Amino acid sequence: SIPWRDARTMAALSSVARSCGRLRPETTAFLLCDVQERFRDLIHCMPLVVSTSKLMGDAAAVLDIPVVVTEQYPKIFGATMAEVGCAEGTPTFAKRKFSMLTDEVNEHMATLGDRPSVVLYGIEAHVCVQQTCLDLLQQGMEVHVLVDGVSSQRTIDRSVALRRMEKAGAFMTTSESLLFELLNDSTNPNFKAISKLVKDRPASEEWTHSGPDGGLMM
Repeated sequence: SIPWRDARTMAALSSVARSCGRLRPETTAFLLCDVQERFRDLIHCMPLVVSTSKLMGDAAAVLDIPVVVTEQYPKIFGATMAEVGCAEGTPTFAKRKFSMLTDEVNEHMATLGDRPSVVLYGIEAHVCVQQTCLDLLQQGMEVHVLVDGVSSQRTIDRSVALRRMEKAGAFMTTSESLLFELLNDSTNPNFKAISKLVKDRPASEEWTHSGPDGGLMM
């Protein structure tokens, strides 16, 4: 706290802090959207999306952040890919709606306490992810979209979706940037564990692919 700040100044600073999108583990939830088996060979840069999804799930366990998973019509599109490594007991909701925010998911989110910041990743960027993002923003939530964790079958759909979500008010970021923001400080007791997860993440050629909309650039 800053004792010499008056109430009006502190209120203004709080508003600026919200607009900057600063994150804390205790006020954050992770949403994993439809990373399912049927899409394995269809989605652009899918191995990177899967790698990011696993990283975020593992980090959530370290940081005690709740993860919510959805699966689009799993009878047809299958379960969440095994490589994502969802922890046992992770709340997973089947849906037919494109947005993740079904009645069941909304009810579950209400049980998580005061978590106004949501980290969103999965597929497809221009359909289920985008509609989830817009629904969250309409509810007054702060949305952080992982650029290295969302994709579509066509790169143009992904690229336009990222721009649409950003223009609507979502923050674009990467998994590593977001995790270190959640830590805030190298003295954080979870720093070594999170650093190891980031370091041990499998290398991916998508990181360095060049050209128009190369890899997972916006």
